Amino acid sequence: MRAMREIAAEWAAEKEVERQAIENRRRLEDEMVRSFALQPDLDSTVTKDVDGYVIKITGRIDRKVDADKIQELAAQHGLESHLSTLCRWKPELNLTVWKATDPTITKLLAPAITAKPGRPSFSIAHKE
Repeated sequence: MRAMREIAAEWAAEKEVERQAIENRRRLEDEMVRSFALQPDLDSTVTKDVDGYVIKITGRIDRKVDADKIQELAAQHGLESHLSTLCRWKPELNLTVWKATDPTITKLLAPAITAKPGRPSFSIAHKE
């Protein structure tokens, strides 16, 4: 049986290889985002067929809800009954319902929502 020191040293070396691989992969992903001229606030999936590869890039917007503020705004505008469907009470935005809701409602509650672009995810498959 190998000594724990040897196993730990090997693990640490592999962890560094993993860190570098992730850094290199993300650099390549960023290069693809620039090459395809994708907007940083992409909130959908874009599929590109390039040189025998199908490249699918899914952008996400991370949304956060200020619980106190959205409840205050809802009360102020008589919209309390909408909160249980628009938000999950952590609170967390139910984006499907939010997007389908009348904009006259969501516009009044929007100041309680913070949105920022998340890191896009990638799926690349060799086309046969």
